[in-house]
Parts: sequence; C-alpha cells; structure tokens
Amino acid sequence: MSFYEKARNQKFLSFTMIVFTLAMGVLIGTVAQTGVKAARAQGSAAPDATPLTVPSPSQMQSSFAGIAKKLEPTVVNISVEFGVKPSPQARNGNGRRGGNQRIQPSQPDDNGDPNSTDPQDLFRRFFGGGGGGMQINPFGGEQMPSRATGSGVVVDRNGYIMTNNHVVDKSTKITVRFTGDDTEYPAKIIGQDPDTDLAVIKIDRKDLAVAKMGNSDSMQVGDWAVAIGSPLGFQATVTAGIISALARDVEEPRESATQTKSSFKHFIQTDAAINPGNSGGPLININGEVIGINTMIASESGGYQGIGFALPSNMAVKVYNNIIREGKVTRGSIGIKFQPEDSRTPALLEVYGAKNGVFVGEVVKDGPAEKAGMKPQDIIVSINGKNINKGQELIDTVADSEIGTPLKIGVIRDKKPMTLTVSVADRAKTFAENAVVSSTVDEKSPEGVKMKFGITLTPLTSSMKQSMGYTGTGSVEIQSVDPDSFADSIGIEKGDILLELNREAINSPEDVKRIQASLKPGAAVVFHIARQAGNSARGGGNWLPLFPAGRLPADAN
Repeated sequence: MSFYEKARNQKFLSFTMIVFTLAMGVLIGTVAQTGVKAARAQGSAAPDATPLTVPSPSQMQSSFAGIAKKLEPTVVNISVEFGVKPSPQARNGNGRRGGNQRIQPSQPDDNGDPNSTDPQDLFRRFFGGGGGGMQINPFGGEQMPSRATGSGVVVDRNGYIMTNNHVVDKSTKITVRFTGDDTEYPAKIIGQDPDTDLAVIKIDRKDLAVAKMGNSDSMQVGDWAVAIGSPLGFQATVTAGIISALARDVEEPRESATQTKSSFKHFIQTDAAINPGNSGGPLININGEVIGINTMIASESGGYQGIGFALPSNMAVKVYNNIIREGKVTRGSIGIKFQPEDSRTPALLEVYGAKNGVFVGEVVKDGPAEKAGMKPQDIIVSINGKNINKGQELIDTVADSEIGTPLKIGVIRDKKPMTLTVSVADRAKTFAENAVVSSTVDEKSPEGVKMKFGITLTPLTSSMKQSMGYTGTGSVEIQSVDPDSFADSIGIEKGDILLELNREAINSPEDVKRIQASLKPGAAVVFHIARQAGNSARGGGNWLPLFPAGRLPADAN
C-alpha cells in the first residue's frame, strides 16, 4: 500500500470518527432535553404559560403629580373672622360653622327658592381650622372673634379668587395665604351669589399663577377628578377620585309639601376626598383644568364618606363674569310659582288638559306673566318653540335670559293651547313683594261633614279666617284626614283650605259631595288647596296654593 493510500484511509477513518462522535452527541442531547421537558411538564401547574420578567428599575411617571405641581400655586388657603357675635348660620352644636339647613317654606318659582342659602342636615358645607363657633377669652371672659378656614382658586393674575359664598359670607376680615408663603394677604369681597354659593374675592397682588378653567359639560361619569384645598387646615392637600355622577340635584329634607330645594346648582358628584376646609377649592380634570368648585359633602358623621359635590365650572364662570361686571348676579324671572313634579303630576295635568308641562300655581301680582295675561292653573308647555316638560327646564331657560328679553311662552288653558309674550324681568325685583288677595265671607255653621277620600270638611266663618290669618276666598277647611286614606296618600293635611275639586269651585261641603258622586275608580282627582306656609296651625303667615293630585282607587273612602 502506497503512502498516498495509507493517508487517505487514515483521513477517512478520522472523518468517520468525528461524524460518529457528533451523532452520539446529538442523540444524547436530544434524549436529555426530552427528559428535562418531560420533567418540567410533570412539575408545572401551567405548562403553556410564559414566565414573566421584571424590568430594570425606572422612574415612574404620574399624571396626578404633574397636575398637583401645576395647580398648587393657584390654590389658596382662606382664613376668615366673623366678629364677636356669629350669626345663627355660623353656629351649630359641634362648634363648626355650617350645620343644619332649614329651607324657608316657599312654593318653587320660575327661578327656584330665593331662601335656600344655608347648609343642610345631611349635606354639609365645610370650613376647617377653628370653626366658626363663639370663642371665650379665658382671661377676661369676653367673646373673641369667630374664625374658620376654607380654600379658593386664583382665576385672574390681578388677584381675583373664586371661593364658596359660605366661606366669606358675613365675614369681618379675610386673609389669603399661598403654599410655601407665610405672608397673609388681606382680601375684599367683590361679589357674592348665595344661590350658587359662589363668591369672588380680591387680593392686592399682581402676576399670579392662574388656574385654567375647563368645560364641565365635557366631563363623563368615570373620568378622573382631583381635589386640591386645605382640609382641616392642611394646605395644598391633593386627593384623587372619579366623577361619580353629573347634574346631581341635591334633594333637601322636607317637612312639608311647601318646601323646596335650591334650583341653580346641578352638582358634579365625586368620590375624591373632601373634608372641612376644602370648601371653595377646585375640582380638576386629568388635563389640569378646573371643572368645579368644591362646595359640600353628603355625610352622616360630619367627615368624608365618599360623596362630595362641586359646583360645575360652566356655572361658576357664568356667575363670576356677572360679578366682575356688576358686582352681583342678576337672573331673569317671569313672576310665577309652579307645582313641583312628582308621581302624581300626570293626574294633575290630565285634569287640566295636558300630557306634559309645568303647572302654574300662582302668578305674582303686577309681574311679567300677569301683565302678559298668564293665569294660575295655566300649563306652560314651551318657550320660544322649545318644549318645557319640567320645572327645572323652565328655571334654567328663564334664569339665563337677559332682562327685557321677550319670550314666546306656549300654555294650555282650559284644554286649549295659546301663546303669550312675556318680557323677562329681574328676579330680585319681581319677588320683592308678594301681594295677598283679600275678600269677605258670610258666616257659616262650623259643623264637620265626613266625605269620601278620607277627609272631614267644615265651613269657615269670618272669625275663623281672621284667627287663622287667612284673607283669601276659600270657605271650606279640611278638619281632619284619615290615616292611609286617598287624601292622606296625595298629601292633603289638616288645616288646608279647599278651593276647588277637579277645577270646580268649592263653596260648601255639599259641592264636594256632588263632585265625588260623579267620579269612578281610576279617575284623576285634583284638589286645589291653600296651605299656610310652614305649618297648618292657626295663626299668621302666608297661604300658598297647592294642587295635590292622584288617581282614585277602587276602595277610596
């Protein structure tokens, strides 16, 4: 064998050994890997899951942090003093300014209740710090100024600040502080609007950081919301939550059918924490825009329980612009009072010939509506061609109209449509006085007569009317109301004076007997009554027209 052949054979043998070695390695690796996979599969709870990895540490970004940094310079702490003798609105049992609201009896007018300005039992407007209770000097025993704190937001670089009216109302001294600045800046009130609980104050400082106003109508339930203020005296406190509800009309406690809620505040509801001292501070959206002024909370404990309310920024801007122009807010009125809607409203409207609309209970003497020919028991169904189905729609439309603007108001009277042209007037002037109609009535026997519906009637004598302070035309009093009767279910009360039943005048109990005999089960029934404001006890006071209504059940008695 030649050298060449030997070398070739040796080279083939080496190549063969290399290939064999590699093949064995691949075989062993495959077997081992299969074994590992099998072992892993047997020991894994989720064999098809991909393991997670922890990323490298990095700086977390927060939208709330950016909002807080941007807005904190515009949010101020407001300290107020109320003099040596706080007003009744400035005191309650726990020594904080705020407390229980008692709405003055009034039928809703086309601009709401002008007396609804105080805080409520459940719905609390908050100060912080020392509160507003009377303080006693421990050395001399003399009364010291009452103090409290609230919040505000700068809206103009020249020192104009929005806050709540209840923060500065009846104050004798107002001072403002900024975050990180111990300087106390004296402030003066530019204007106040109790109906929306908004006030504008001013400090003598220029070139201030200004909060950007947002459009509250763009907010939706579930959007983020941030509240900034000075709860419990802690300045620049930031809390976050969501918008829980929009256009929330806060129903206030009622002691009688004559009481009503204020009608100019359709709150934004939020679960961002709001506590004493937050009043007047801003509610902010995720873009850092002010979409509300924090006003009150719903609470049984007096502290935060997850339900806060803010006046929408669109309303706040409207009020602010009025105040900086005129120093006050002027709202339109047509001079009527209307029947609030409830479950019995359809029966009331049916008797008077309409399916929808606002039932006019009273027309103010010499007011715009009376001058245009509007009468009690008309039903307002439209304004300038726009359908009006609820009293709140009427209020919003009229209040936003410029003084002197003529409105084409569609009404239903005696089941017939007509149009009246009513010029809008200043609400404050329209309701400055409320005339009372006077008349005399012949003496009648004061015997009680039992009626269907669960009521007992008695004729009114002149002496009885005099003792009641009633000067109207009614001549029949409701002497008693049976519990759980039809009359009781629709809100008739002892002491009411019955004027009409289903639009027919009532001059004696016999008139009621005649009308009720013609009614069948399921028939709509409307009582036109007069009720003394506040209570039905005999004595002085205004008498308000009401129209309790319902459908007669089969077993009415």
